[in-house]
Amino acid sequence: MENFDKLFEKLVKDALLEDIGTGDHSTLCCIPATESGTAVLKIKEDGVLAGMEAAERIFRYVEPDCVFRPFKRDGDAMRNGEIAFEVDARVQTILQCERLVLNCMQRMSGIAGLTRQYTDQLKGFHTRVLDTRKTTPNFRLFEKWAVAIGGGVNHRFALYDMIMLKDNHIDYCGGITKAVEKAWNYVQEKAPGMLIEVETRSLEDVKELVSCGKGKVFRIMLDNFTPDRIREALPLIGKDFETEASGGINLTNLVDYAKTGVDFVSVGALIHQARSVDLSLKAVK
Repeated sequence: MENFDKLFEKLVKDALLEDIGTGDHSTLCCIPATESGTAVLKIKEDGVLAGMEAAERIFRYVEPDCVFRPFKRDGDAMRNGEIAFEVDARVQTILQCERLVLNCMQRMSGIAGLTRQYTDQLKGFHTRVLDTRKTTPNFRLFEKWAVAIGGGVNHRFALYDMIMLKDNHIDYCGGITKAVEKAWNYVQEKAPGMLIEVETRSLEDVKELVSCGKGKVFRIMLDNFTPDRIREALPLIGKDFETEASGGINLTNLVDYAKTGVDFVSVGALIHQARSVDLSLKAVK
């Protein structure tokens, strides 16, 4: 995504300010600024590792000359008892970065692991899994990064990088055709090249959108359609649009949706239902 480095640095800066505030007094009271040390990231449960690059970037944001030695990579399977990385830095750096690194890696690894369960089920199918904007405020960058590490596809990052006309936009605007026309004119005048996706709630919506959206809309969302209803919709849509199924899709019915041939399934649960995994950062004495 554009401006990744700038956004990453802002998030790290804000997170460290939130945690350190006026000073890490627990560290300042007993650790000299000149003292150096080594710490290792210990893996304490099986899963999919994510956040290795993020961890290195966090340490280097605070101490650019630290030495970071990775033993595993983002996306690797991890096993209880393994060591993910070792870092040499000032002890104050290690202690001040510890919680931020762990928070990011534990959360990211949980998301990557859950996403991998979805992508494993989709092997052999045309369908791919998308994330959503159902993310933790101010932590979206890390959460969507974790989805990609787990093998999923990132949907739009935010409101600014794609137009998605959902039910409320359509209802407030006065219907699908009117909303599509307004969106298309807006793109021509103010945001050339921006993609437009439109949500449909019925086969009648699909028919209307196919009629008014060809050459303007790139993807049709089939919201809360059953697999059988999707099979009815896809021949109406043809090859002029990408297709996305959304709503109520989970690990128990994922394959049923994939069997329809829909291009994408979007699953908010990749992020909002993922469980953080157990990791720890320990001093090497």
